Amino acid sequence: MFADTLLALILPFSAVSVLRDWVLGDFMCKLVCLVKEINFYTSILFLVCISVDRYMVIVRAMKSQNAQRRLCSGVACAVVWFLGGVLSLPSLYNEAYFSKNGKQTVCAERFEVDSADEWRLATRIIRHLLGFLLPLVVMLTCYSMTVMRLLRTRGFQKQKAMKVIVAVVVAFLLCWTPFHVATMVDTLLRVRAFKFSCYTRTSVDVAVFATQNLGLMHCCINPMLYAFVGEKFRKQFYAIALKKRSSGSLFNL
Repeated sequence: MFADTLLALILPFSAVSVLRDWVLGDFMCKLVCLVKEINFYTSILFLVCISVDRYMVIVRAMKSQNAQRRLCSGVACAVVWFLGGVLSLPSLYNEAYFSKNGKQTVCAERFEVDSADEWRLATRIIRHLLGFLLPLVVMLTCYSMTVMRLLRTRGFQKQKAMKVIVAVVVAFLLCWTPFHVATMVDTLLRVRAFKFSCYTRTSVDVAVFATQNLGLMHCCINPMLYAFVGEKFRKQFYAIALKKRSSGSLFNL
């Protein structure tokens, strides 16, 4: 939730580069890119933690005291934020500079000319592996075993749990898969893995921009899935709403 709030705060600044030249300077360029990267990694890592937690509770049937559970949650959150911060450090290579055409100032990654391809390939590989492929493997593994366990369990509650699991996995795939496919193609173009035309370059740039926005929507969609698809939250939400409504009607009387 905190990572999503940070992302929401910097989105107006990020929109500046879309509407006009980047006018906020080098420091804000690095800060905005750093926050976006931290949100990218922490959001996915927290999803992995949730999938592992569901696996341990449902499949392993692990139960712990509230104090112990809070301690484990605190440690997991600290580790996720630490990893997210470390993995986001390459975003500090973003700078505010004049584009090649010299007509506008852009906020984008800028490496040394002699080693630009190597650095860009390394950072992209880290993003693809640690920011998508490995988390996806862990999520699919944990949720697959969780669903198999629920299928062997009798009762109506298992259908509700499976509905949340399916919704979370589908939302993750729909939001992030197009972006990673587009960035993989962009990486191949940047390292000149094959010949391409100006039309191809432009099309890939548009695809990366559009799919990035789709991926950022995941931070809005995922909390709603857990909130309104989950039975426990809905009951508590309706109880609070009814309480507020009854108190308001009494006040009017």
